[in-house]
Amino acid sequence: MRKLISLLFVVLFTIAATAQHTVTLKSGEKMNGKVQSMKDGVINFEFRGNVMKLNVTDVSSIVFSESSENMKTAGSEMAKKEPGEKQVVVGSYLVRYKVADRMIARPPRVDNLTQEKGTVVVNISIDKYGHVMKATPGGKGSTTNSEYLFTKAKQAAESAQFDNVPTAPLEQTGYFIVTF
Repeated sequence: MRKLISLLFVVLFTIAATAQHTVTLKSGEKMNGKVQSMKDGVINFEFRGNVMKLNVTDVSSIVFSESSENMKTAGSEMAKKEPGEKQVVVGSYLVRYKVADRMIARPPRVDNLTQEKGTVVVNISIDKYGHVMKATPGGKGSTTNSEYLFTKAKQAAESAQFDNVPTAPLEQTGYFIVTF
């Protein structure tokens, strides 16, 4: 499992080496900078002109900037990215999402205890405080009918927390795309 996570990080970091990234540590601290490399579970991260060495075990998520042209061509899942869509890597899972003018403040918890594979689109509604109020899996673009993956994708969407925007509408809609 650790090798799979490392391989995913290496592939994503190699493709997006020039992209802007937001690294969220398990402590909750967020840093904007550039991931330079990852080797043996250590991420070399350029932050404010200094290269920091971060252990993979201390990182909760990495969000790739939507302006990275390299990410748009990095495989079929990323090539389908819509304008305004953002993404976050959670463990070995890539989660894409879109809610107008909102960012994830706390990444979702994603797990799959089977070997089932597929992509699940979850239509979501959030309140102005960033709480997911409603999550409906099986939206247009889903590549599976697995009730198990639908349940896991719904749980992932409900576990996410978006940023608090007091001036936002009472309810905003969007979607999550979880690739298992």
